[in-house]
Amino acid sequence: MLHDLFASWMRLTLEWGYPGVFVMMAIESTVFPLPSEVIVPPAAYWAQQGHLSFWGVVMAATLGSWAGSAISYAVARAAGRPLILKYGKYVFVPEKKWLLAEEWINRYSVVGIFFARLLPVVRHLVSLPAGAARMSFRAFSLSTLLGSFVWSYVLAWFGATVLGDQPNLLKDPDALVHVLKAKLLWFVGAAALLLALYIAVDMIGRRLKAEKKAA
Repeated sequence: MLHDLFASWMRLTLEWGYPGVFVMMAIESTVFPLPSEVIVPPAAYWAQQGHLSFWGVVMAATLGSWAGSAISYAVARAAGRPLILKYGKYVFVPEKKWLLAEEWINRYSVVGIFFARLLPVVRHLVSLPAGAARMSFRAFSLSTLLGSFVWSYVLAWFGATVLGDQPNLLKDPDALVHVLKAKLLWFVGAAALLLALYIAVDMIGRRLKAEKKAA
């Protein structure tokens, strides 16, 4: 069952190709919870099999991330802070997350946009306060593109390195089991890294909140 679902998603990724990576990463960079971890690595797997280009996947993911972020930026710039605070909870932007992203922008400005692209939670939301604060779109775009490129490259490298050397991954359930066993440390390391990033975001959020109260 697990292998069938995995194989179906992998085939869809190939069928959609670069446009699919672009669109899904654009969605991922808005408020909708579509994780990039299930988008770029499968596409990079197909690149390793010769069906797509590695750098094509990275660029499609990078540009998709920028496009989704730009949409969020434009919406927030047009709607403004009060409207988002009032209705954001209905579109996956509760006040707590908004305030975290807002404090992040206030503290780290344009540099924060770059590092936010590498972090969970903040990555999806940081474009909103940037737009509401009317940050320079040129500076916002540059930081978003750079951060998105780094994150997309890391995910593509992971997909190509950890999954790409198993051409029978979709046909043979045992191949998937082999990958999970033989490269367990890679998956454990990736999970540990994501957990560490979540903890780091939480700690930074608490610190920003404490500093705001002290001020």
